[in-house]
Parts: sequence; C-alpha cells; structure tokens
Amino acid sequence: MQYALMFYENPSEFAKRADSPETEAYWASWTAYSQAARESGVLQGGQALQPPGMSTAVRLKSGARSVQDGPIADTKEQLGGFFIIDVPDLDAALDWASKAPCAEHGGVEVRPIMNGPSG
Repeated sequence: MQYALMFYENPSEFAKRADSPETEAYWASWTAYSQAARESGVLQGGQALQPPGMSTAVRLKSGARSVQDGPIADTKEQLGGFFIIDVPDLDAALDWASKAPCAEHGGVEVRPIMNGPSG
C-alpha cells in the first residue's frame, strides 16, 4: 500500500538551516534516512521543498483568481517535503515516519495514497 509521508517543521527550524553549524549534520541525517528508505525498497519518490516563504497560494473566488504570497495555512509547522512509500500496512508507514529526522522537532503526516482513475 502506498502512503505519503509529509514532513513538517517549525519555521524556526527552516531558519536555523540558513547559517548554522548544525546544517551539515541536519542534511546528513536526511541523506541517511533517504538512503535507508531507498535501499529497503519502500521509497517510491519524493522531494524536499523550498522554504514556505517561497510558496504562492492560488484560490478562485467567483471566477476571479486570487494570489497570495506564502503558504495557504498559517500554522506552527510548515511542509518541508514529502516521500511516497510503498509498504505492507499503516504500521510499517508509521515506523518509517518515526525515523524521519524532523519527527522529533516537527512532525510527519502519514496519509494513504488514493487509488483511483489517476493512481
């Protein structure tokens, strides 16, 4: 079964990576996590995202496009990236989510992939 693991972090964690001695260790932990998922065969794809401030939100209201700089949600934690994994069940997906480097200071949302006409 396929799941999306969506990695969330506090905006201060995004900012910390800009000029910090911890940056190298942070990215090394993600490299190790990604490599473990890839080598186990569960990783189907995924990407890191630019910081939330780089996003642009679009809504359509009464036929008129409304554009807003920044993410749609103004929350304590922001989406930093995602993986698509293929595992036997939710428990296995939760195990992979708990290994994510951001699980300790942010969070990981685990959501089943919808099987339908496009998937």
